[in-house]
Amino acid sequence: MFISSAQGATASTDSAATSVTSSASVPPNTPNNNPSQDSGGYEVVRHLLFGPLPVIQATIHLLHQIQYAEPNDWSQPISTGKPNEMMAILTRRIRIV
Repeated sequence: MFISSAQGATASTDSAATSVTSSASVPPNTPNNNPSQDSGGYEVVRHLLFGPLPVIQATIHLLHQIQYAEPNDWSQPISTGKPNEMMAILTRRIRIV
């Protein structure tokens, strides 16, 4: 799994939501967003986990058990600035058929 080395680092949950909505606000079928032109039929999806570190680790382990994502594919946990809350991010390319 991973060990939190981001002690003292903070991230706002608002900025994470902003980055997700800003990337989702690109109009469809633009040259940078069309999966058939740029990435062979793939789209990017981001998974965000928020919660206590043990719960995030358990969720990452479960997703690994069902062969959805490798534990090393997730970001290091980042403190959200809220007590007992961390955040981890997984970015995946999903094939669109």
